[in-house]
Amino acid sequence: MNLIEGATADEVWREAAEWIKSRQGTLHQLGRDGETIELLRTLFVIGDPTHRWVLNRRPAMNPAFALAEVIWILNGRDDSGFINYWNPRLPKYAGCGPVYYGAYGHRLRFRFGVDQIRHAFESLRAQPDSRQVVLQIWDASSDLPIYAGQPRSQDIPCNICSLLKVREGWLEWTQIMRSNDLKLGWPHNIVQFTTLQEMMAAWLGLELGSYIHYSDSLHVYVNQIDELVESPPIAVEPNTDRWELPYEETMEVIEDIGRRMDAIRNNAGNLRVIRNHGYHDYRSTAATNTLTLICADAARRAQAIELANELASRCTNPVLRQLWQRWHERRQREEVGADGA
Repeated sequence: MNLIEGATADEVWREAAEWIKSRQGTLHQLGRDGETIELLRTLFVIGDPTHRWVLNRRPAMNPAFALAEVIWILNGRDDSGFINYWNPRLPKYAGCGPVYYGAYGHRLRFRFGVDQIRHAFESLRAQPDSRQVVLQIWDASSDLPIYAGQPRSQDIPCNICSLLKVREGWLEWTQIMRSNDLKLGWPHNIVQFTTLQEMMAAWLGLELGSYIHYSDSLHVYVNQIDELVESPPIAVEPNTDRWELPYEETMEVIEDIGRRMDAIRNNAGNLRVIRNHGYHDYRSTAATNTLTLICADAARRAQAIELANELASRCTNPVLRQLWQRWHERRQREEVGADGA
């Protein structure tokens, strides 16, 4: 068992990246897209899950896409068109088609005939000492390989389940992963499930406990190791957003953001639509910043860089502004390279 502990997601991610780069306790394992360097059975402990953003990954991650994923998941959706708008490369990894087979949100809210998120909240509110609150994503009836050993889909869920415990007024969260790409998947998984942990703690009136993340196969593809982590490390700005709304209001806001994102993608490139939604404010600063940055990215995709920067400047969260700046600089470099300059 490999144990990596730290106060922030960026801290433990950097340590794991160094382990893999130095081949410390690693194996060579063939993956679906080539050879990987793998750490078996790695347990991460993040002491403060509000510090959920990985800044030192190379290349820089797109914070707007990570936030769009959170909205997609919490709305219980599995339609590929919604999320592909904010990441057109996603079908390369999860397959083509109108829906994503392993969509976490649909499985959490609809797949098993119960809204697991609501049920978990109501169960812990009624009985905080329960050891039976589990959010299940893996479905053995449809996710195990076919008898010839071949996967049933490109999009078999990597997340298996979440284990929720209330102890001494703190909400503790354990996430179980069967497979975890440290570079492409891990930073997004942490954002997704620590955000849900933060929301759940607020609904229950609890303090935010530790976030435990178990990766049974933590890996990086060999051809991606050379460009993996920033050196020297970049100091991460604070995350000042907190999801502190009650359950019903949270879900109303999440649904509203989803509707606004639908309007933007259904009117792709319409700057008036993007601007109107990008200037909408919620009672929650976290919600406002989420929508603002998502709209900024929609403007960028429409080649309206001035509007993108204008909307991004409305974001009041220092770490999101820092992430956006790094992402914007990355895209500028990539576009210059594509032009041969």
